[in-house]
Amino acid sequence: IEISGSFVDGTGENIMIRHFFKSFSTYPAGVKAKAMIKKSRESVARLVGGEADDIIFTSGGTEANNMVFHTAVEHFWRNWEAAQETHRHLNENRVFPHIVTSNVEHDSVKLAAEYLQENRKADVTFISVSQETAHVEVQDIIAAVRPNTCLISIMLANNETGVIMPIQEICSRVKAMNKKREKLRILLHTDAAQALGKIPVNARELGVDFLTIVGHKFYGPRIGALYVNGPNTRTPLYPMLFGGGQEQTFRPGTENTAMIAGLGKAAELVTNNLLDYEAHMQKTRLYLEERLKAVFKDKIHFNSHYPGSDILPNTCNVSILGPGLQGWRVLSNCTRLLASVGAACHSDSGDKPSDILLSCGIPVAVAANAVRLSLGRGTTKADVDAVVEDLKETVQLLC
Repeated sequence: IEISGSFVDGTGENIMIRHFFKSFSTYPAGVKAKAMIKKSRESVARLVGGEADDIIFTSGGTEANNMVFHTAVEHFWRNWEAAQETHRHLNENRVFPHIVTSNVEHDSVKLAAEYLQENRKADVTFISVSQETAHVEVQDIIAAVRPNTCLISIMLANNETGVIMPIQEICSRVKAMNKKREKLRILLHTDAAQALGKIPVNARELGVDFLTIVGHKFYGPRIGALYVNGPNTRTPLYPMLFGGGQEQTFRPGTENTAMIAGLGKAAELVTNNLLDYEAHMQKTRLYLEERLKAVFKDKIHFNSHYPGSDILPNTCNVSILGPGLQGWRVLSNCTRLLASVGAACHSDSGDKPSDILLSCGIPVAVAANAVRLSLGRGTTKADVDAVVEDLKETVQLLC
């Protein structure tokens, strides 16, 4: 059986991917599929600065994030008896594994944490981002750590504002703490979905134990992977699924070879061309912001601009100020612009302002008018001019 698929590499060229049979088969077609998966694993590993054995393919970012939370809780309980001997004060009360995360995470992290908390499987501390910088402050993360903390999970870059979080500094501080914790080590995770393909991402340099990879964020197919720094050697990993030996038994099931091959090719393109991609998106975003300011003047507010904070090169979260200019209303009347008011997982929230923007200190009326504009590798100045004109005509229509 031949299965074909294609994806666009950012230049408009379709790249065909074919695979034959199961990769665990010993006949030639199966061996070829296995080699294709191996090559893709190596390409994804290079993308994030890891080794091939560090990469576990998943159905997407949601599964990868849930796998991390499952592992952290499971690892805590497996080490609990040994930890009690070291931390006798923990015996005084019923103690649950403790997780630290932020209040601006993607729902695949937020809802996983809330589920554990609501079902008394873990205690969770949601750290508020600074309303001055829109990122978590390192000292707030460190202050939240308890003797029973088992996981810190902070996204690398926010998917609505584009603000980049201080992951490397958090990891450095926590690793110093881990030297004194013996059995109750704190695991470190970052969801890098929004950052990959836009800025350099090196898991080893960041210092994380886990890093979530999502293919469609960098022009790949809609699958993902989880980077694990030495799965079950340096870093614990426990499966949520059972039924085969694939993915080192951590994520068993017959491989989706075509999608894995597509993910590998997308990773290869990013590794080879990131500097060009990043520079183009940055230049085009700055041009977009200049055009918006020129057209709307003091009626424009950039929700992704915070003093002292770095943002992704492709993200422009903006509000056009004025009554009747709510983001959903503006977008529903645009004829050329394709954009969203926030994350796809919140697409059913209607005209409710983004909780992410409110958490970052954006006033309700401004947040309600927000539109998230994302630029791609192929976005041109002509595209920007067309979008700004579309917004101008729409605002004139609604006012």
